[in-house]
Parts: sequence; C-alpha cells; structure tokens
Amino acid sequence: MLIEFSVTNFKSFKNKTTFTMEKGIGNEYLNNTFNIQKISLLKTAAIYGSNGSGKSNMIDALKVAISLIRKSNVSQVGDRIFNIVPFAFSDETKNKPSEFEFIFISNNVKYKYGFSAGNKKIYTEYLYAYYSQKPTMIFERIDTNKYEFLLEDKRELSSIVTKNTDNKLFLATATNWNYSKTKDAYLWFNDSIDIYNNLGTISNIFFSSYDKNNIEFKKFTVKLLKEADIYINDFNIEPNIYNLENTSVEVYNNMRDFYNSIYYEYPENDLLKKYNIKINHEVLDNNGNKKIYELNINDESSGTKILFSLAPLLKNAFETKKVIIIDELEKSLHPTLVEFIIKLFNNPNINKSNSQLIFTTHDVHLLDNDLDLFRRDQIWFVEKEDKTCISNLYSLDEFSVRKGENIRKGYLNGRFGAIPFIKDNIIL
Repeated sequence: MLIEFSVTNFKSFKNKTTFTMEKGIGNEYLNNTFNIQKISLLKTAAIYGSNGSGKSNMIDALKVAISLIRKSNVSQVGDRIFNIVPFAFSDETKNKPSEFEFIFISNNVKYKYGFSAGNKKIYTEYLYAYYSQKPTMIFERIDTNKYEFLLEDKRELSSIVTKNTDNKLFLATATNWNYSKTKDAYLWFNDSIDIYNNLGTISNIFFSSYDKNNIEFKKFTVKLLKEADIYINDFNIEPNIYNLENTSVEVYNNMRDFYNSIYYEYPENDLLKKYNIKINHEVLDNNGNKKIYELNINDESSGTKILFSLAPLLKNAFETKKVIIIDELEKSLHPTLVEFIIKLFNNPNINKSNSQLIFTTHDVHLLDNDLDLFRRDQIWFVEKEDKTCISNLYSLDEFSVRKGENIRKGYLNGRFGAIPFIKDNIIL
C-alpha cells in the first residue's frame, strides 16, 4: 500500500513536495482508515485545485516514475528517458534531474525507494527495507555508476551491476536477474499501483475481463449498476477476432481506427479483438408487463459506459491490494456516482483488501459535511504561486478547522486557497 510519495524538480513542482496517505490525528470516520504493519493509512484521498494549478502534474509525476520502473528492462543502451521535465522557470533547476521517492508496503514489508533521472541517465537510486524499525540498505547508487550493497550480497550484486546501463533502474535490472531482495518492491510497482489519466479510455483495458471471467464479472457489474440506480437487467458480450496479419499497413490502421471508433477493442499481435456489447433493460409496457429491450453499449450514456468499464477495475481492487490513481474522477460522471465510488472504497465490507483510491477533482459537492465522505487528512489542495509558477501541495489537515465547519463553503470562499480568483473586469 502507498504510504508516501515525494517529487522534486518535475514540471511545476520545483521544491520537494510530499503527498501522504498516512492517517493524521483524529478518530473521526475510522472506516476510512486501516492499519497495516502498525501504520494507520487512508483508503481514499481527493486533490483539489484550480485549472493549471498542478494537480495533473502530480499525477504525471507518479505516472512517469512508475512507467520508468516498469519499462526499464526493455531500454537499450543509448535510449533516451522520456517525459522527464524539470521545472523550467529557474536557471537553478532546468538542467538538473527530477527526483522521485516512494514509501510503500509490499508483502508486509515497508520499503523506501527513490531515484533521480534526466533525459539521458539515472543519477541516483536507492532501496531500503524495514525488516524492523531500523531501515536496512538493499542498495545505494550515486553518480550513475557507483554502488553500495549489503556486504553479504556484494558478490551477487556486483555481477548484476555489469548488466545494468546508465539509463536503466537497478531495481528492475536486479529483479530481472533474480535478486530476491528487490523482487517484492519491484512487483509492487508492476502489479499493485495503476494510474488512469482519462476514465474514457479504460474500456480497452478492462473489457477483456468479461471475456476471461464472464460469469464472475457479469454478476458484479450488474449488481454495481443496479446499486448506482442504473436500470440494467443483464448484458451480453461477444468477442470477435479479426486476423490482420496479411493486410497492408494502411488497411490495418484504417480497420483499427474504424473498429476503435465503434466498438471497444484491444490488439493481440496481429489480431483485432472487437467486443460487441448488448445491454438488457427491463421495462414495463403500457399494460404493466415486464419486457426486455436490448441496447448497444454505444447508445448508453457516458456515465453508464464508464461505470461499465470501471466494474472490472473495482472488482479487482476490492479483491487484491491495489492503489488506484485517477485524474479527474468526476469526468462524465454525476456527482452522486462519484460519491458512490468513494463510499465503496471507504466501506470495509466491500473493500476488504483495503485498496486505496487517490484522485484529482473539481467536484466541490464532495466537500459537503452532510456526506460524511472525508476526514481532514483525506483532502488535499494544489496551488500555483503567481510570481514564481511553483506549485505547492498541502492538506486540509494543516488548517485549524472547527468541528462542523462548512468545508465546501470555506473552500469556495478562498479560505484554503487552491481556487481561481476571477476578476470582474469585462474582457473585450
């Protein structure tokens, strides 16, 4: 599970900025928290801020760091490291590497892992494991190619170092060469944390779940949609596979684009898998008799399609320990549906694995006190300084908020910052 993430010198975050899922003081809404390895963590967190404040940059920092870890093993000598973007509005930082650090729990062990990188190479990297209260150094890397290891593992790791390159992360290389002490940390990045910039694109990823586990996922999806007050009785999904091996590049791309615009699909080598999805609605006719009508999923609302796509993601999260990070969770979803999803994660009877949901949003409805959705430490703000263009991240927990104080009203009135101040001047 994620405990803490820090980023330095990346996009609008010039200074070291830390986001934490560790529970603060206060015993309100304890269902929103859980304990693991004697650490109290939060199940959900919302990040607010005006347009251009840097909310998406925080998500991008997570995404870039995790993507680099996952793809490190396939990097070739001399390959550039993409998407590393230092803070541009300072001579001090624009030519320096970006820095990323994660503190997390994998397989019941707490780890601290971090690295700094530019577009050409990794500068520093380190991994510590907390087998006890005191951290144990697994490895340290400075000046790109200078390493330190545990004395007992020095011989094994020294041989693995020769297989690493300037642009690769040693965490990935060591795991690839079967070093056991980096395996659980690497697998956490590979399997246990996922980021989605746009909910509208997740269908291509998750519709295959219905194909592989039809009955199990169908039951969950139908129940989820009914609980969300979307009247769906059942659905049918038929995968059709088209072999594009012998088609020209132009025909291949045209077919991919055409089917992707009409159906939900994903590629398997030269195979195009198309999902033809029919949704069953049970309605009453003029005589009060129940009738079933079929609609193609493309004729459903955007919110229904997104919830339909989200169902496999949610089911997987509630059954395995996952960290789900979503930029603009409310996109194409009614505020009550966003509220519904948050409550699913906070509900210990549903989210039995204590998976975590982190998201950015503009939806101030979620701040209403009457909803009882969040503790103070679950609400975060991002604000960009006008004169320096530096983004700052901070928690509502840093403010002296009275019990029962109207958080939504306070935010809209600018009490917590992270909101645009619109001038009354008329733009001609």
